[in-house]
Amino acid sequence: MTPRHRLVALTVVVLWGLNFLAIRYALDYFPPLFLGALRFAVLAVPVLLFVRPPKGPVKWLLLYGIGSGTFQFGLLFTAMRIGMPTGLASLVLQSSAPFTVLLGAVLLREKLAVRQIAGISIAVIGMLLIVADRADAAAGVGVLGVALTLLGGLSWAFGNIGQRLAAPSEPFRFTLWMSVIPPIPMLALSAAVEGPTTGWNALAHSLDGAPGLLALLGVAYIAVMSTVVGYGLWGGLMARYPASTVAPATLLVPVVGIAASAVVLGEHPTLLALAGAATVIGGCLLGMLRRPAPAGPRGGASVDSGGDEAASPRRDAPKIGTSAVR
Repeated sequence: MTPRHRLVALTVVVLWGLNFLAIRYALDYFPPLFLGALRFAVLAVPVLLFVRPPKGPVKWLLLYGIGSGTFQFGLLFTAMRIGMPTGLASLVLQSSAPFTVLLGAVLLREKLAVRQIAGISIAVIGMLLIVADRADAAAGVGVLGVALTLLGGLSWAFGNIGQRLAAPSEPFRFTLWMSVIPPIPMLALSAAVEGPTTGWNALAHSLDGAPGLLALLGVAYIAVMSTVVGYGLWGGLMARYPASTVAPATLLVPVVGIAASAVVLGEHPTLLALAGAATVIGGCLLGMLRRPAPAGPRGGASVDSGGDEAASPRRDAPKIGTSAVR
């Protein structure tokens, strides 16, 4: 990636890291599946009224919305509601990065550099350390929370692949329309699992006190800063670069998430959890480092598969309708 696009990726990292604090405050008041529906409905209504639908096959938009929207947040919110610590949730969810790289290699036939494979392998080891820590901390809810968050990361990876296949010419509009997909299935799930009136009753009384007001502010941050701004910037990067180049950047989100949770919520990860976090971040940095470019025939630098691709940003993007997906 170019320096400017690395700065864009860092901005997304900060937005998504702080997003976990907003989720925690919202989950302290709203049930998880209803909260997921609410955070997307806030955007879906104005999008349906004022934003033109994106061009391209609807199936990739559906894959993006169901993966990155319905399942990612339904699973993540449920995991955090049953006891998954906020900072660790921000870390384990970044399993989407190795999942995305794996799916990109298998489904999109994207080539991986050796350092990317090594970096993702190290990150996976860090994830396993987190699982071990949660198993020791709480044999029941702790492991279940990790499992649900990992499934959320896998769902996000499938959404990333849908976005990559769509290759939208207007990523921001594509991201906005993704928000139209999750509300109805999440409301149906909420009615079935949480009760048909539980979430609506909470919403009706949200202005009655500080917890409700904080929850509403949390929903606003999740909808606007995380979704509109964060996913809009992320969509531009995913449309321009291979998934294997962009996805590892999300592994830096836990740096913000864990630090913010420690300062604001007083969460203090164990040494094993911190070792896992450091391992994950180290693998991320290894996967994102550029290999020194060999000199070209005239002394110019050639670009490897993991370096800057501004000159030819989409040369390996699969064409919609080909056999890129088996």
